[in-house]
Amino acid sequence: MNVEIIIIGVGVAALLIALGLELQYRRRPGNNLELTAGNWKLDMPSPQHYQLTGELEFINRTEALEIMLPEVWAEIKLLSASSLEGVSCNSKVISMHSDVPAREDGYWDAYIVKIGKKTKIQVSVEIAGDNLSHLQTAWIKIHYITYGPEGRIDKVRHIIHPLQYPDSSIAPKKIKVKGAEVLPIRTHLLTELDNPLEVVKSYVLPHAKAGDIVAIGETPVALMQGRYRHPSTVKPRWAAKRICYYFMPTSSLATAGGMQTLVDIVGPVRVVLAFVIGAIAKAVLRKPGVFYQLAGEQARLIDDVTGTLPPYDQFIVLGPENPQQVVAQIKQETGLSAAIVDVNDLKAVKILAATPGLDTSLLEQALIGNPAGNADEQTPVVLIAANS
Repeated sequence: MNVEIIIIGVGVAALLIALGLELQYRRRPGNNLELTAGNWKLDMPSPQHYQLTGELEFINRTEALEIMLPEVWAEIKLLSASSLEGVSCNSKVISMHSDVPAREDGYWDAYIVKIGKKTKIQVSVEIAGDNLSHLQTAWIKIHYITYGPEGRIDKVRHIIHPLQYPDSSIAPKKIKVKGAEVLPIRTHLLTELDNPLEVVKSYVLPHAKAGDIVAIGETPVALMQGRYRHPSTVKPRWAAKRICYYFMPTSSLATAGGMQTLVDIVGPVRVVLAFVIGAIAKAVLRKPGVFYQLAGEQARLIDDVTGTLPPYDQFIVLGPENPQQVVAQIKQETGLSAAIVDVNDLKAVKILAATPGLDTSLLEQALIGNPAGNADEQTPVVLIAANS
């Protein structure tokens, strides 16, 4: 009897230890080496030569453990309005460690990023060709390998950088609607290197007057906040793989990657409960849409692959974070009333956030025709001027 008790006790202890190890593992994800978007500079000394240079930081966020960085390299994809024949592109990555000089031959010395420490790299991109004016965007993929408690893991940091900037002084075309004039504002391709306030200052203020309203699409705001994920970094699990089959094919939650992105935001328990309750409400009560109410705002805002313009059509784009804070800052710094909106070609206007006192009925009436467009118009901001 004593032997049986001992065996049971050892088994229980082993189970508790295993559970403790699992909980510790979940709380302390390994190989958590973050690479920032960095600061970038575009030089165009001639129509035949562009140089794009960025300084980025690796930050070791893995608790109490060092992470090794054995390899780093860059891959460049150019997007253009015409053929890329005759255009060459070369990139190099240079280490900027404080304690180890970079090698002149370009070889990357394996490096240890110590606990809580940082190190820098410089990425240089040289573009040459007879005429580069048709180039639109540089998609920079910085590949790096981490080696640590999770083993050897390949990672990629995606940087999108525009190569064209429209002239903000050119007056945008006005569209007459009931009670207002609508001015779709053309910008450069907005990226994580931008912020909404500076975009409004650069492109909208030259054409605005007191009392106007500025409306920004929710997807461009999310992109500027860096809220997008490449599907290769999304690891669909049990719930996402099964629940996604029950959504309409046109839904961004109809793929395991899109659904897993939602699971990663709100958690698997909330998604499963929302699905079960939503299915019962739809089947028994004939009440659709309960899933989206219970799963949260992000369930409606996620755009899966192909959901936006290139090169973001390769990514899963989330909804914006703290939209009310964004519009409040725009109002404070520019004096313009502001809103973040979700508009589509189906004459649906959803206001995610708006400054106090903004005329929402005027805003909806001005945007119902979707003047910004859903294709490649590159007019993510709309200025609304009330008729006097």
